[in-house]
Amino acid sequence: MQPTGNGKHKESGPWWVVPLDTLVINAAMLIAYLLRYRLQWFVDVVYDAPLRAYLPFALAFTILIPMILWFDNAYHQWRGRAWIEHVHRIINAVTTTLVLILAFAFITRPLVYSRLLLLEAGVGMMILLSLERSIVMLILRNLRRKGIGVRRIIIVGAGEVGRRVIRTLVAQPQLGYEIVGYVDDNPDKAEGEIGRIRGLGAIDDLATIINSESVDEVVITLPWTHHRRILSVLRECERRRVLARIVPDLFQLSLRQVEISDLGGVPLISVHEVAFSRWALVFKRVVDIIGALAGFIIGAPLLGMIALAIKIDSPGPIIFTQERVGKDGRRFMIRKFRSMRVGAEKERAQLEFLNEANGPIFKIRDDPRLTRVGAFLRRTSLDELPQLVNVLKGEMSLVGPRPPIPAEVEQYQPWHMKRLSVAGGLTGLWQISGRSELTFDEMVLLDIYYIEHWSPWLDLQILLRTIPKVVFGEGAY
Repeated sequence: MQPTGNGKHKESGPWWVVPLDTLVINAAMLIAYLLRYRLQWFVDVVYDAPLRAYLPFALAFTILIPMILWFDNAYHQWRGRAWIEHVHRIINAVTTTLVLILAFAFITRPLVYSRLLLLEAGVGMMILLSLERSIVMLILRNLRRKGIGVRRIIIVGAGEVGRRVIRTLVAQPQLGYEIVGYVDDNPDKAEGEIGRIRGLGAIDDLATIINSESVDEVVITLPWTHHRRILSVLRECERRRVLARIVPDLFQLSLRQVEISDLGGVPLISVHEVAFSRWALVFKRVVDIIGALAGFIIGAPLLGMIALAIKIDSPGPIIFTQERVGKDGRRFMIRKFRSMRVGAEKERAQLEFLNEANGPIFKIRDDPRLTRVGAFLRRTSLDELPQLVNVLKGEMSLVGPRPPIPAEVEQYQPWHMKRLSVAGGLTGLWQISGRSELTFDEMVLLDIYYIEHWSPWLDLQILLRTIPKVVFGEGAY
């Protein structure tokens, strides 16, 4: 998002990061001194040198590194910045400072001078400052989850770009944004909802909404063809002294679809479709096979105990099969441990009035059709373990969108269909972000976010975060 407005809107990191950096820098310098002259790592010391002899070097590091970080905007615009970006700036600042100090020492030839110590100090500063950033970011993330430091925003425009912003913020609550709602000139959208994000009216109502909802930022997601409307919103935000950010639609493409290059100095923009590459699909399939086989081998005793418990608890088959819709609309039979009494599917119409979910899905918190064992299996998601067979067959993946039943797909809006562009999964962003507590639209937003931002690291994060969700049964019924 591109910010507009006064410089005062720039969001800096916590004020205490700069003094904390100076402490870390001097701690690294002290550690390097101890390693060089007391522990004598890497090389034997034939002479001793007092710590005060290196105070000028410590002072130079203390002044130059924060100064370079400051001019590199390392202390500004923290919200949304990845840890690796901080590390890159730290390495650049420490390396630049180290080169300057070594060059100065070579020219002045001080009486006490150890290049090895300075190199050890530089490496230590890179490591400790990077570790410090991760701790600070973890603290800020926990504070934002508790509502401290959260910024309230309104989204102008409820089209595809607006939904992309919504799903990004829903998928990453650690960014610390609370979406108050959205405005749109389309009456159907202006009075509707996207998950729990509600429409607040037309764009002309923005000024009133900013005041009544204590808005901190306005995110504009209108197409560039509405440039006059965009300018009017910017002027209104400027009058209200509220930060306005513009999301460039670029034909409603994700930034991952855009590559910028040049042709003899002429800037060029290349556009490509966002999709899993062939190698990504191969990698994901290999991980699925290994993971499913490991699940069967390690979980064999548990699978046997669950099957026995179902058989003893109620009459009927142990495994329940149901038709689901997978990748590109292909249908397959999903396998689950039976958690309801026999014939429960035929009772759904009679229980429709108890449905607690919105959209095409059907959920009841205390479903009367559940067996005693089934209620436990649903709460812990252990009823889904037989889907490892579907994973082995290639019908599902370990991580992906929830595979829907055909009746749900028939009620999909056009934008919902994108979630069917990949194989369904045993778990996904929807499972670790609220599970049954999510609205249907929020589930779809998270699924699409996953599709657009897939990486092996994201899959690993989801799998690891699924474990405590399953153990404690958070948000499942």
